[in-house]
Amino acid sequence: MSKPIGIEVSIAVAEAVGLCDVDVVAAYPITPQTHIVEHLSELVADGDLDAEFVPVESEHSAMSACIGSSAAGARTFTSTCSQGYALMSELCYIASALRLPIVMAVANRALSAPINIWNDHADLMYARDTGWIQLITENGQEAVDLSVLAFRIGEDKRVSLPVQVNLDGFTMSHVIEPIAMPDEKEVKKFLPPFKPALRLDPAHPVTFGPFGMLDVYTEARKAQDEALKATKPVIQEIFNDFAKQFGRQYKLIETYKTEDADTIIVAMGSIAQTAMSAIDAMRAKGKKVGIARIRVFRPFPGAELFAAIKGAKNLVLLDRVSAFAGGEVSGPVALEIKSILFDKKVYPKVGNFLVGLGGRDVTEQNFEEMVERVASAKNGDLPAYEFINVRE
Repeated sequence: MSKPIGIEVSIAVAEAVGLCDVDVVAAYPITPQTHIVEHLSELVADGDLDAEFVPVESEHSAMSACIGSSAAGARTFTSTCSQGYALMSELCYIASALRLPIVMAVANRALSAPINIWNDHADLMYARDTGWIQLITENGQEAVDLSVLAFRIGEDKRVSLPVQVNLDGFTMSHVIEPIAMPDEKEVKKFLPPFKPALRLDPAHPVTFGPFGMLDVYTEARKAQDEALKATKPVIQEIFNDFAKQFGRQYKLIETYKTEDADTIIVAMGSIAQTAMSAIDAMRAKGKKVGIARIRVFRPFPGAELFAAIKGAKNLVLLDRVSAFAGGEVSGPVALEIKSILFDKKVYPKVGNFLVGLGGRDVTEQNFEEMVERVASAKNGDLPAYEFINVRE
């Protein structure tokens, strides 16, 4: 492992993808992910990466090209975000249904309107039901590591599913951080050559994605759902293998100071690092606060998350997307957690806060305010969700 170097996170992600001997990159630019595919095009043009770089006319075409290349047996990568993901999404359902282990970096960005190029999790939530595995990063080192892990996870024969690596747009993608880049030989040792379970081959023709009438469609969907559910232990196993080789351990749910916490924050993405600083400040004041960070959003690690939060009296659940639920039900992350609590018949006080929309800062003071809001509320007083840090 090399010593940490100062490098832009987007460039580091592109370098990591290059270390994975990717065969095909299909790309269309959209802020803030453009630097990733732009640097990959430079690696190909300079002869540092032996790959086909396919500059397409839209994100829809990018995923179409990825589906074809992956089905033909090529290790395939693309990147997008926001409106680009929305245009691409039609094909994303097909990629997962065909069990193609495409890897895609998503530099998370708000969806229009109004037009906003800054970070929130609108595209991440838009993608949650497409059947892809979704990995969530908090900093540049994790974005690099999880880019390598994504290929190993997706290409495992027990998985064979596409994988998204989510990194917060601008907040992470355009920031220069000290990152220890993996050694090329170590990556090759960790990531074996791609050997697809099925591939398009004129000499041995097969049918991918045929017309599915009502007598087979439900069974096909159930099979896909079972396949996704079965990936959870495999993902953790591969996380553990990565830790043995590279010394950095990842888990489906990662916690900080939750063991004796009265109040637990649940968050994902780079905002969790601000939350941990706020927790240190609150601990210094005698407040027992901790955080559970979601590393894998799909498949949703419900059992692992419940184990982390079940002892808390109060929960502060963060969503970084507009709920558009009319005030009657919570945001998407909180809704999933509330369903788990209901099934387990565990009823802490729960506050759901919509934060960081369109890149708005969430400060340590905001975290203290949210913790106090839930801790001081009476049962039944908290709304389904609240927007935080809204200007009057």
